[in-house]
Amino acid sequence: MIKSKRLAAQEAARCLLCADAPCSAACLKNAEPAGFVRSMRFEHVAGQMPCAGCEAPCEKACLHPDFPVRIREINAFGRTEPVKSETSLAVDFCGLKCENPFFLSSSVVASGYDMCAKALTAGWAGLVYKTIGLFPIEETSPRFDAIYKDSVEFIGFRNWEQISHKPYKEEFDILKSLKENFPSKIITASIMGRDKAEWEALAELCNEAGVDMIECNFSCPHMSKNGLGSDVGTNWKLVEEYTSAVRRKTALPILAKMTPNITNIEIPAITAMNAGANGIAAINTVKSLTSALDESRHPTGSGMVSGLSGKAVKPIALRFIHDIRAALPDAPISGMGGVETWRDAAEFIAAGCSNIQITTAVMQYGYRIIDDLTSGLKAYLSEENMELSGLVDSARFVQTNTVDRETRVYPVTDKGKCVKCGRCHISCSDAGYQAISFENRVPALNGVKCEGCMLCSLTCPAGAILPSKRMPQQ
Repeated sequence: MIKSKRLAAQEAARCLLCADAPCSAACLKNAEPAGFVRSMRFEHVAGQMPCAGCEAPCEKACLHPDFPVRIREINAFGRTEPVKSETSLAVDFCGLKCENPFFLSSSVVASGYDMCAKALTAGWAGLVYKTIGLFPIEETSPRFDAIYKDSVEFIGFRNWEQISHKPYKEEFDILKSLKENFPSKIITASIMGRDKAEWEALAELCNEAGVDMIECNFSCPHMSKNGLGSDVGTNWKLVEEYTSAVRRKTALPILAKMTPNITNIEIPAITAMNAGANGIAAINTVKSLTSALDESRHPTGSGMVSGLSGKAVKPIALRFIHDIRAALPDAPISGMGGVETWRDAAEFIAAGCSNIQITTAVMQYGYRIIDDLTSGLKAYLSEENMELSGLVDSARFVQTNTVDRETRVYPVTDKGKCVKCGRCHISCSDAGYQAISFENRVPALNGVKCEGCMLCSLTCPAGAILPSKRMPQQ
């Protein structure tokens, strides 16, 4: 029996997230088991399904190669109170009205008319189309790789993807069609030039296509040609020159997309705003190196510089968002980097972003995650009795020299949830303060030795360890 919400989430993570899920097709009560399990997986807990007295044909239809996902047990942790449907996620970003904060970021998930139309129809408020340039691009194959942990995919995602390799005229025609057919959605063109003249020409093409906004890609980490992407973003003089060039040729809102491959991201961000940008987009992927241990997964059969994205970069992205916000408190920020769930998005919004862009999570789970992003964020705002605008800048950050070092919290174990696995003992013994004994399969805390680091609570697979009230050091 699943004993805690944390274990229920782990069980939901086993779900294959099938297309046209057989479990939902098998449900005799017109419920949506696949959607419910996905909501648990993405930290948005939907309302409970009518499972009482059911023989669970959904579980019998489950395609999991090991054993079926325990849908009925997960259902016990479903929401019992309805979410206020009137909660609004509408935002104003750079003077543009958006139905929600969620955009597709400039990448393979926002390339081609059919793909973009499908996403916009699904509920995404807008998109930043895959970066367009005036020069030829040659791609390599394969060009994606993932970082794994405990057999879970996409903790980190690596790619060698460059900007669009399609003819630029064809791409601008697609942008024009998207805006004509989806007038209420925000269509953003991402552009990249090799010199001032190309940036100016691209800006004029954006005007002709009728897009809502322009994003200047100063940040791609692995272009095969020198002097592009992050080579620009780390050079404030080029940021100034190219942002000014685009501004001279357009009245459209301009986003300057920043690279994290720099120590002080606020320097090019300030420069871009002073040169005419209306807002900042951050971050692009982190420059990294792939291993060549498994040569079949790499295009060159050797190690290669790539862009790292996904959940692994979220804390890095938030740090840069914090730095930009501190330097430019009034600048609109479009945040990205490891956003997968509504909670991730809420953290970016609380750090100062009024717009969120996503790629890697869509590559793994599809456009359908917009349902969990919007539903989860609405549920949180409803529970907190808060408007979305109230969430922006709500995070509070402290400097290391101001942290409370006079008091401690100590671990408190919920014995009803404890499964007596001993993980807390192992972590404390080998990486802590040897404060947890484990005799007869019962963990016990020695309060004299405990320093309140709370490592045990992080390693507990059952979520049975919580912090005590804060108290003076012993």
